[in-house]
Amino acid sequence: MGQQPKVYVTRSIPEAGLGVVREACQARVWQEKLPPPRQVILEEVSDCDGLLCLLSDEVDATVMDAGELRVISQYAVGVDNIDLEAATARGIPVGHTPGVLTEATADLTFTLLMAAARRIPEGIEKVQSGAWQTWEPMGLLGAQVWGATLGVIGLGRIGTAVARRGRGFQMRVLYHDTEHKWKLEEELGLIYASLEELLGEADFVSVHTPLLPETQQLIDEGALRRMKPQAILVNAARGEIVDTQALVRALEEGWIAGAALDVTDPEPISADHPLVRLENCIVVPHIGSATVRARERMAEMAAQNLLAGLRGERLPYCANPQVYQVIDG
Repeated sequence: MGQQPKVYVTRSIPEAGLGVVREACQARVWQEKLPPPRQVILEEVSDCDGLLCLLSDEVDATVMDAGELRVISQYAVGVDNIDLEAATARGIPVGHTPGVLTEATADLTFTLLMAAARRIPEGIEKVQSGAWQTWEPMGLLGAQVWGATLGVIGLGRIGTAVARRGRGFQMRVLYHDTEHKWKLEEELGLIYASLEELLGEADFVSVHTPLLPETQQLIDEGALRRMKPQAILVNAARGEIVDTQALVRALEEGWIAGAALDVTDPEPISADHPLVRLENCIVVPHIGSATVRARERMAEMAAQNLLAGLRGERLPYCANPQVYQVIDG
């Protein structure tokens, strides 16, 4: 029997995937709560065949050239922390975990939307602080979700799942994407809108576009000023899509009514940041996919990608499929 391949895992992940990796490989796993420092990653991959990483790890050409990596497997659907172009040029397939976290993230998105609309954190604080003394006819009045207008920016898997939830609440759902999604429009009764139209009409704006150069700070001061004063912004995509300083001003000065964020820029965000202290902003610590079922399936997929790459097989979930033209060529 040949020697097992060596792999480095940058954080402990669910045993559903990690156990498979340990059984098939000589695996070194970073055990700390915080991500490994860059220098540690550079040292660890120097003798490794494979890398299993997270969104918090920058995997650029320098990391790839520090060893002889044959595969990179990301424990996430997004891969904006990995230089795909550099990986492809080096013949390194990059795996990710698409699809599996769609419903969990959509659930969390709608949870944030509902919590912001009905001012749930303020209600909890009122009870816990002892300020709740009686039923109040004007107390903690929030926004009605049923029948409201939902604007979905980015109609990919998660955006579509959020739109389905909105339709379940009899919401009028507008969407903006790089192209018309005719089939989904017909199936779900969605309405295509320009970004400007969507921002101007939606009671709730939910962000689901990937982080790309053209979507960096897509929701800037101009976008926030176009929204209704009573509108609520929800972001469970990437923090960098929203201009943080502009959002702080929008919330402080009443351009919009509120925001609910699973992602922030910077991330993690400090406890004394203005977004955290504002009553009309909810911030949770990037927990969109944080269900047992979703995270275990992500671990399984990450392990499948890693082991396939180590065996010289095509990755079942490859983020840079064009790499096989380089490998086969």
